[in-house]
Amino acid sequence: MDADVVIVGAGLAGLRCARRLTELGHEVLVLESSDGVGGRIRTDVVDGFRCDRGFQVLNPAYPAVRRWVDIGGLDLKPFGSGVLVRRSDGLQVLADPVREPRLLAQTMRSGYLHPRELAGVTRWTARAIADPKSILGQPDSTLSQSFEDAGVTGRLRREVLDPFLAGVLVDSHGQSSANFTKLLVRMFALGRPAVPATGMQALPDQVARPLGDRVRLNSRVESITPDGKAVHVGVDGQTLTARAAVVATDPVGAAHLTPLPEPPTRGLVTWWFDAPEPPHRLPLIAVDGRRHDSTSPGPVWNTAVMTAAAPSYAPPTKHLVEATCLLDRPDGDASEADVLRHVGEIYGCDTSSWRVVTRHRVEAALPAMTPPLEVRAPVSLGDGVFVCGDHRDTASIQGALVSGQRAAEAVNANL
Repeated sequence: MDADVVIVGAGLAGLRCARRLTELGHEVLVLESSDGVGGRIRTDVVDGFRCDRGFQVLNPAYPAVRRWVDIGGLDLKPFGSGVLVRRSDGLQVLADPVREPRLLAQTMRSGYLHPRELAGVTRWTARAIADPKSILGQPDSTLSQSFEDAGVTGRLRREVLDPFLAGVLVDSHGQSSANFTKLLVRMFALGRPAVPATGMQALPDQVARPLGDRVRLNSRVESITPDGKAVHVGVDGQTLTARAAVVATDPVGAAHLTPLPEPPTRGLVTWWFDAPEPPHRLPLIAVDGRRHDSTSPGPVWNTAVMTAAAPSYAPPTKHLVEATCLLDRPDGDASEADVLRHVGEIYGCDTSSWRVVTRHRVEAALPAMTPPLEVRAPVSLGDGVFVCGDHRDTASIQGALVSGQRAAEAVNANL
């Protein structure tokens, strides 16, 4: 045997699975096809700018993060608890008055604090905030339908919630599971989304560090073949033999290596710009509230001045701005000129002197979380083959970590 367990993929799920199995005393080998750990959580350093592959944040309120991650070691830089909303009458601020008391006056002037709609949002979120486990037993529907059912139909929904959640879920049509979205909103209420000072890559790097040379990079797995006594893993023209194998790739890779069908996924394009001056000083995500007017501007669904939250994302005196487009829209692959035009409209600034640092197209950024919500898909495929990843739990960092842990426990019980 080359190892007790071979794990295919060094994303968060695979790394957590490997960590748990080593804790349980098993010899583990992690095979990663790329040049670094992290899977879809990677950070490219370009000309001194730290550009994550897709706009990603870490919510320290996730239970799995609190349990298995050294949060203090990541040097998190939080975003503010609120959003900037572009309207025809200016850029409005809507913030949590408890966490952002300095923004209370601007929030009061935003025009979004209509009592009837606030009551609808409260009805929509109350159960998730008070008793999240009860959500899993409730009937599910699409996010769009659930808003209608709760009476959330006014400007707060159209101009703020719809565009903001579209960017979070990578779903501009509101077809995601309402129950899943409620659980995500609960996490936003409990924690401040943030990024590590050195980029999101710091998260998988930290999880992988204790594994040392148990992780082999640039190792592409071609096949997984169980024979009833062992599992044979074909990698780069060679065959490794183990007592068990765990497929911890993205959903596309899992479908290639196992009999599992390929689940639907959602994609995005994230642009990163070097701006001579920051278009805004607040560390808040900005959305275009005009999208549901007759003009429906596009293609950007969210944008943020990364250096307002994390100055370390850029060289000294420089400013980094991200902008995200969604591939479920015809303009998801918009040109640089169109993206810059729209970002300029959102912030109300001139972007003609901005420079593209890099652009990331992520075809399968997240598994589609459609109703009815299923938060636990089986991790054992039989004959010593297992699978983990956020497509087996929930489309989140929480889901990836929990899935890796569940797979490790299942492998250990099988061995």
